[in-house]
Amino acid sequence: MRDAGFGGKAMTTLGILTIILGGLALVAPGFAGLSIIMAVGVLVLIGGIFRLIWAFRSGSFGKGMVGIVLGLLTIVAAILMLSHPLILARTLTMLLALYFIIDGVVELIAGIRAVPESGKMWLTLSGIISILLGIILWTQFPFSGNWVLGILFGVKLIFIGMTITAGARPVRAS
Repeated sequence: MRDAGFGGKAMTTLGILTIILGGLALVAPGFAGLSIIMAVGVLVLIGGIFRLIWAFRSGSFGKGMVGIVLGLLTIVAAILMLSHPLILARTLTMLLALYFIIDGVVELIAGIRAVPESGKMWLTLSGIISILLGIILWTQFPFSGNWVLGILFGVKLIFIGMTITAGARPVRAS
């Protein structure tokens, strides 16, 4: 049968690529963590630039002035993030711990509700691992550095890849 849209082969390929990215993050966790930190800083900087562009195009002094102030504040925040990555690493570490716990609970609930053929075991296991990673990260703060971000994202990417790959089997079979 022919797959329509994003089919089983594409999902399997995406899952394998995600596993490979997770493995690379585990091989170089410091680099992966620093990359995450710098990417967030760059995204905030881009957001500030877009806010400034919006402000100058708004055509209204009131809206424009507020937009200029917000854009400049966002750019200053981005510069601080990029020039002091350890402060950003601490903030991201706490946010990441919360993300892992919340994401894990959602995956665990989805895994419990899923049918066995849909990768139920992997989804449930991924949820449990996410919750444990979040708790470990939370309890190790502030001793965890940017390398922890790389390791945790590496582990998470591997489990996401396995979940995607396992979920692709039923799609390929249809």
